[in-house]
Amino acid sequence: MSSRRDFLITMGLLTVGGAVRADRLLRWSPTQSLDFQLPKLPYAYKDLVPAIDARTMEIHHTKHHQAYVNNLNKAVVGTAAEGKSLEAILAEVSKYPLPVRNNAGGHYNHSLFWTLLQVPKNDNLPKGKLLRAIKKQFGSYTAMQKAFEDAATKRFGSGWAWLVVNNGKLQIGSTPNQDNPLMDVSELKGAPILALDVWEHAYYLNYQNKRADYAKAFWQLVNWQKVAGLYVSAMPKK
Repeated sequence: MSSRRDFLITMGLLTVGGAVRADRLLRWSPTQSLDFQLPKLPYAYKDLVPAIDARTMEIHHTKHHQAYVNNLNKAVVGTAAEGKSLEAILAEVSKYPLPVRNNAGGHYNHSLFWTLLQVPKNDNLPKGKLLRAIKKQFGSYTAMQKAFEDAATKRFGSGWAWLVVNNGKLQIGSTPNQDNPLMDVSELKGAPILALDVWEHAYYLNYQNKRADYAKAFWQLVNWQKVAGLYVSAMPKK
């Protein structure tokens, strides 16, 4: 019996509090209130070449993101954040120790980021309601791209660039370190629908110090279908 229990714990199908349905784990999302886990990617590390090289993706996912997961699980122990979902933690992150803030942000940001990427496409463009909203807010898709790239390249040091829905309108901005627009400490507020990691570990092997080139290559990878779904979900219900 003990060997079966050890196996289930290893596979993530059993927690200290009791059994967890396997289908819940298969439907893992950044807001799931279980022990935090590294999500699997919907593509291979090599699939994002040439925009992002395979070695960078592997290190980014298995080393950097895994470290945020491991450290978050340690950081929440004995705090009021223990047992809460990521979104609940982020919404009142100012109440928690700095390691909770840094690692909760790192885990959420990366978990979202992976879902926004897909195999590179040359003519990769948003469509439908999202494209109309982009044109209405920024004047054109090209203008939105420039504003987003500016947010990415002008962020001093490490951080993230974001496209968010705030009170029904699209807005672009950036946050430092692993902060994000869901945090109560963030100046940029809103529901994130597009994100770009501009920490050096996200691009340095391939682009060195050329963050602007990395930001431009990002558009080949954007999963606009996913972004459009997040946009619809974030819009106020009529």
